[in-house]
Amino acid sequence: MTFWGWWAIASGGALGAMARFALSHQVYLWFGREFAWGTLAVNVLGSFAMGLLAVLLIDKWSLSNEWRAFILVGFLGAFTTFSTFSYETMQYIQVGEFGKAVANMAVSLILTLSAVWLGLISGRQFLSS
Repeated sequence: MTFWGWWAIASGGALGAMARFALSHQVYLWFGREFAWGTLAVNVLGSFAMGLLAVLLIDKWSLSNEWRAFILVGFLGAFTTFSTFSYETMQYIQVGEFGKAVANMAVSLILTLSAVWLGLISGRQFLSS
């Protein structure tokens, strides 16, 4: 990895973390904090973007390795929040809200996998058009 590759990941990560905070904060303002809506929103959106952009950046557009690292590893890696998801799920468990813990795990898994799948399909359809 070159210096510029590391720089791309670091700068993309900084922007992705800021975008994650901004989006999740806004979602919590809209829907409240009774459930982990903000984390779910960024994980689903990030999963869709990962599927879509993986196809486009690798198969369609000839971007440099540094740009792909900036977007996929840096930005989307910092934008999605698996560690936050894990922490929030554990918080539900620790206060005895097992239903919310299971719902958070199930809904997050189903929606994020579905979002990656839809992103991949969208990217492939874009390539074929």
